[in-house]
Amino acid sequence: MTEYTESLLLVGSGPMAIEYAKVLKKLNQKFQVAGRGEKSAEEFEKSLGVKVNTGGIDRFFKQHKKIPKTAIVAVSEDQLGTATKILIKHGVKLILVEKPAGLDFKDIKEVENLAKKLKVKVYVGYNRRFYSSVEKAREIIKKDGGILSIVFDFTEASFRIEPLTKAPGVKENWFLQNSTHVIDLMFFLAGLPKKMSSYASGSLPWHSKAAIFSGGGITEKGILFSYHANWKAPGRWTVEVMTKKNKLIFKPMEKLQVQELGTFAIKDISLEDQLDTGFKAGIYKEVQSFLGNRHDLCTIKEQVKNLRFYQQILEGKS
Repeated sequence: MTEYTESLLLVGSGPMAIEYAKVLKKLNQKFQVAGRGEKSAEEFEKSLGVKVNTGGIDRFFKQHKKIPKTAIVAVSEDQLGTATKILIKHGVKLILVEKPAGLDFKDIKEVENLAKKLKVKVYVGYNRRFYSSVEKAREIIKKDGGILSIVFDFTEASFRIEPLTKAPGVKENWFLQNSTHVIDLMFFLAGLPKKMSSYASGSLPWHSKAAIFSGGGITEKGILFSYHANWKAPGRWTVEVMTKKNKLIFKPMEKLQVQELGTFAIKDISLEDQLDTGFKAGIYKEVQSFLGNRHDLCTIKEQVKNLRFYQQILEGKS
């Protein structure tokens, strides 16, 4: 019989793992850390005073007889799927993996298939679902009687991304790796598309699939939506939500502005965002949810369902 420990396993010791560790410490959650590199482990230990088991997950399991029931995967983008599949095979039963849960579409589907086969619960960390701005917007949307329509823009800052040094395949899959933050939030607020027409064109040296995106449709909740993104032009992530009383604007996503019916003025909405400013935005409540009721988290099954819409947007298919 497998012996389990209640101590959570944090996989990774880089910058994102540090952000998760800060929250785990604040929540008084016992955890162990498994990392690969000596340099990142040294920086992790210096930052938090927590020992890192170096050498990767396989080495960790060889050195520890008791298996953690729970794990958070915060490794580099190219290793997300690999690390999660290793955890599943070793008997970990509850996993939160950083978005999008794999390097590419194939990798993510493999995670879902293995999790289903071995009856493991896997959740995908889209932390923007847990922003204070989103929480406040949901309150206003409910009070106003729901969303009438929604517009979003997932333009990426190409001038920042192109010079980045990333593992092979990461920048080529940047739409999936990063832009889906915005699209997932739209799905979360307005529902999945029932009908959608998509168009894509252009390319970049580091992203050959497309660089300009446009489209729209109607969600399963009957909400009309449209989107546009141009990675060759200036821009930034934006979501605009229209209700019968307000236009709610996420620009930047951590903030919330409102244009009220009958006015042109755009005003800032005051937020209780101490947890977003004290920790990496959205992470505190995301981890709370994962360790508690797991409401509002994206399941790996949901993520795989969403992949077909991501692929449609990326490829510009109608």
